[in-house]
Amino acid sequence: MVDPMFTLLVVIIVVALVFDFFNGFHDAANSIATVVSTRVLSPGLAVVWAAFFNFVAAFVFPLKVATTIGKGLVRAEAATEYVILAGLVGAIVWDIVTWYFGLPTSSSHALIGGYAGAAIAKVGFEAILYKGWTKTVVSMFASPVLGLALGFGMMTLLYWLFRDAFPHRVDRYFRKLQLVSAGLYSLGHGGNDAQKTMGIIAILIYSYQRSKGQAPADIHVAMWMVLACHAAIALGTLSGGWRIVKTMGSKITKLKPVGGFCAETAAALTLFANSYLGIPVSTTHTITGAIMGVGATQRLSAVRWGVATRIVWAWVFTIPCSALVAALCYWFLEALVKL
Repeated sequence: MVDPMFTLLVVIIVVALVFDFFNGFHDAANSIATVVSTRVLSPGLAVVWAAFFNFVAAFVFPLKVATTIGKGLVRAEAATEYVILAGLVGAIVWDIVTWYFGLPTSSSHALIGGYAGAAIAKVGFEAILYKGWTKTVVSMFASPVLGLALGFGMMTLLYWLFRDAFPHRVDRYFRKLQLVSAGLYSLGHGGNDAQKTMGIIAILIYSYQRSKGQAPADIHVAMWMVLACHAAIALGTLSGGWRIVKTMGSKITKLKPVGGFCAETAAALTLFANSYLGIPVSTTHTITGAIMGVGATQRLSAVRWGVATRIVWAWVFTIPCSALVAALCYWFLEALVKL
């Protein structure tokens, strides 16, 4: 007879990979919007390029972000199978809602918000490891600012270096370089975002083993988790996310190849640093800030601050809204199990 708890485990792992797919789908815009808007690559080729680097990131970055998610946000004893399932559902629902309205919100913050909301619904606020949340919350505000500053600084430097060059020659040169910057950004995106789902699956396996009376030594991220999560996020990226591509690629500011290169490189550098520090940073916040920084070098009015403000409000609401949806899901599952 099939163990119902094992069946539930498998179902939740599938849901986690579905979330990872939606993460790639939702965040495809972050990876390809600039390279598509500058017409360096067609949308079809751009998603293939981004998906390839999303997957390759599995072999590049240490698993520090996965460790932060698995051990540093919620107490292990609160992370039951139903808490994790409810957290994933909350994150997926928020991703679908914001995708529908074309808002480039953070799938990462939707995931951690959902995870925290479900844990709080189970045992209260004592489920939260506040120390682990400090660097995550700080990065929520620091990453777009850092992306903006780097984007602005790089663009200003390149304007000065190429001030006497012919515009068409600069465009031709940076059209090629933008392939590199887009690849680097996608590498950083895969390296940070896929690890968040790995951390969730790792704590799920740990919780399942404990429920079976086993005593696992630690929360462990296995290679199958690494490959599965990177494959899921890459497949999601291949599927696109065109509503958000339009917002990221043209509604915030108009970009030329040199601007796209600066935005992607600035965002990639920020993601690389955060991944090596083990901080689950928002890739969406990072690239949006970088695009704004590039646009601001032309003139402040080149950035459509109305669109930017709408995006920022979506960021602010992501964690509490996904937490609320996840809490409601947990209470529903709890009531269902008691029937």
